[in-house]
Amino acid sequence: MTTQPAHPLKLSHYAEGRDNNFNLLRFIAAFAVLIDHSFVLIAGTSDAEPFRKTLGIALGNIAVDAFFITSGFLVTSSLFARKSALGFIWARILRIYPALLVMAVLCICVLGLWFTSLQAGAYFSHPRTALFALKNSTLVTGIEFYLPGVFSSLPWKKMVNGSLWTMPYEIWMYIALAVFWIVCRLFRSLQTQAAGVLILSVAAITLAAHAWNHFAGRPEDFLFRLAFMFFSGASCFVLRGRIVLSRTIFGGALAALLVSPLHIDLFFLVYELTFAYLLLWLALVPAGPIRNFNKIGDYSYGIYIYAFPIQQALVATIAGLSVAGLISLSSLLAITMGALSWHAVEKHALRLKFPPAPAS
Repeated sequence: MTTQPAHPLKLSHYAEGRDNNFNLLRFIAAFAVLIDHSFVLIAGTSDAEPFRKTLGIALGNIAVDAFFITSGFLVTSSLFARKSALGFIWARILRIYPALLVMAVLCICVLGLWFTSLQAGAYFSHPRTALFALKNSTLVTGIEFYLPGVFSSLPWKKMVNGSLWTMPYEIWMYIALAVFWIVCRLFRSLQTQAAGVLILSVAAITLAAHAWNHFAGRPEDFLFRLAFMFFSGASCFVLRGRIVLSRTIFGGALAALLVSPLHIDLFFLVYELTFAYLLLWLALVPAGPIRNFNKIGDYSYGIYIYAFPIQQALVATIAGLSVAGLISLSSLLAITMGALSWHAVEKHALRLKFPPAPAS
C-alpha cells in the first residue's frame, strides 16, 4: 500500500535512509533482461523481442535504463556524502569487481570447459581465453564475449555473456563522476554546487544528442543514451530539494507514458522525459509490506551477470526448449546464483568500504 502525506513532499525527504524499494526495482529490471534475452537466444535474432517493434526499444533496454537511472541517483548520493573521490571509487570497485571476477572464473573454468569443443589444453592456452579473463575482469577496455569453441552451434552463436556489454559504460560513468568531483575542488567551498552544475549540464547535453540521433534517423549511440539515463538519475539527486514526489504528477506521467505508444516518436519523448521520475517515485514513495523485500538482500547484480550464460547453457543442453521453458528454468537458476553471489561474495566485499564522511 502507498502512504502519501496530505501535502506532497520533496524527493529529499524520501531519499533519507536505506528503507526504500531500490532493491525490488533492480530485481525486476534484472528479470526483464532475462525475459528479453529468452526471446533473443531461442530465435537467434534481437528482432524476436516483442517490444522492439511496437515501442522502438526492447524490454531489456528499458531495464538497462532503469539500472542506469537508479545507479546515477544512488552513487551520486554516495559521492556527495563521502566528499571523497577515492572513497567513492573504492566503494564502486567493491560493488562491481569481486562478484564479476568470480563470474569470469566460473565462466572460464566451469561453463566454458564443459561446453568447449576443444581439448582442455588447447582451450586454456587459446589467446581468447586469456582475453576473456583480462577484459571481463577490468572492463575499462571493453568486453570479450566469446570463449574458444563454446556455444558455436547455438542460435545466438558463440556469445557467452552478452549482458556484460553495459558494464564498461557503467564504469565510465563512475569515472566521469569522480573526475567532476576532483575538478570541482577548484571551487573550494562551492565544490558540491559546481559538481551539481556539471551533472545537470551533462544530462542536458546527452539528452539533446540522444534526441538528435533519434529524430535524424541515425543509429542509436548507446553512450549518449546510457549517459543521459545515468546523469538524469544523478540530476534528480542534485535537484532533490526541488522535485516534488506527488501521486498526481506520477499518475499524469504514467498515463502519458501508457498513451504515448500510439506514435513511436511521441513514446520516445514521453519516455525520455518521464521515466526517471516514475522510477524514483516507485523506489521511494510506496511503503508498507513491500519494503520487506529489502531484508533478503540485493540479488539483482548476481542475476544480471549470471543469467545470460545460464540461458545459453540451457539452450545448448535441452533440445527444442521453448521461450517459456527458458524463462522458467533460467529464472530458478539465476535467482540461485544471484543469492549465492550476494551472500558469499558481494555483501562481504561491501564491508570493506571506507565509512562516509560525516555530513557538514
